[in-house]
Amino acid sequence: MQKAAFIEKKFVVNFIFVTSLFLMWGLLHSMSDVLNKYFQGALNVSKSQSGLIQFSVFGAYAVMSYPAGYFLKKFGYKPGVLLGLSLFAMGTFLFIPAANAASFTFFRIALFVMGCGMATLETVAHPFAAALGDQRTSDRRINFSQSFNALGATAGPLIASWFLFRVTTGNAHDLDAAKYLYVSIGGVLVLLIMAFLFLRVPVLNDPHVAVAEIDPEAINVDTAPEKKLYQHKHFVWATVAQFFNVAAQAGTWAFFINYASSIMHFSNMSASRYFSIFMAMMMLGRFTGTYLMKFIAPNKLLAFFAMGSILMCIIVAQGLGWPSFIALMMINFFFSIMFPTIFSLGLKNLGSHTQQASSFISMGVVGGAVFPLIMGQVANHDVAKAYYLPIVCYVVIFLFGYKFYKVKH
Repeated sequence: MQKAAFIEKKFVVNFIFVTSLFLMWGLLHSMSDVLNKYFQGALNVSKSQSGLIQFSVFGAYAVMSYPAGYFLKKFGYKPGVLLGLSLFAMGTFLFIPAANAASFTFFRIALFVMGCGMATLETVAHPFAAALGDQRTSDRRINFSQSFNALGATAGPLIASWFLFRVTTGNAHDLDAAKYLYVSIGGVLVLLIMAFLFLRVPVLNDPHVAVAEIDPEAINVDTAPEKKLYQHKHFVWATVAQFFNVAAQAGTWAFFINYASSIMHFSNMSASRYFSIFMAMMMLGRFTGTYLMKFIAPNKLLAFFAMGSILMCIIVAQGLGWPSFIALMMINFFFSIMFPTIFSLGLKNLGSHTQQASSFISMGVVGGAVFPLIMGQVANHDVAKAYYLPIVCYVVIFLFGYKFYKVKH
């Protein structure tokens, strides 16, 4: 059997552009977590109320993921990207009236519109990256692109903290800083929209038509075409696992700065710098995971990393100072490969169901809207003990990687 190439020359330019999308929503996601601490001071909201920021962003996935999947199936990858970027940019520009009104509700509306753009881009970008070559290397391509998502997530806290905690003093009179920050990013998104308008997307081999001589391992052929989408158990479990995965991610990220402030007694600026290192751990984990997948089956690596996350959560919840803080850093290393690997395993051998499946797996991201609110209730009393809660999520992910990832014909 011919060795599967990571990427073919004809797809390189498209792959670079698609990977840039992963970077942009990683940047904005991690900046939203800095907003948690910022709005607690600037708009006088509690920890549990600030969890509504994640509810606004991730809740948009529940609303937009399915329409985005339908749009993708009807119009294709390029129009899907343009729709996502347009919504994304619109949300950033809504920070202007939100800051002028000094309204937490208005900020949440802006973040919701941004979340709709992110949901659309995630629904489109994952199958797009997977389609740019051999299915046998789709796990590695998606993890590679997600590594740049982690790069964006690493830069996000540095950029946000410089604007929100260094340039300003973090009070209601400094909301202009948030406005200028997000409008600047909106300008970059407009440039990306212009670039995608001129991008030529090559004709992709249709992975939805089963041909006798095609290797089903190489191309995304539906090996059980008589089944409806929900009858593909590996897809259903991937959707469930993604829900719990993003729930754990959103809760862990949302209260990182609070943990650093309360347990480690860092200033907001110092905590934000450590948050950037926290995100760099995810980037390191994704590059490491992409390499290890050359030798270790993706599902086995996923299960191993889930066990690592469980152990780290137990240590974090003890509030032991530096040992617990280092364990908190390591959670993001182990988290690194989970989102793209669950996504890729869930799309295997779905054929014509692929785009619809992508929208449902993206919809699983709504877990991130719910979990920070629950963690926030515990964090109001003890932020360290709140980190016991993600263990439930990682147990579900372990079960998916250990057993329920299997494609059944």
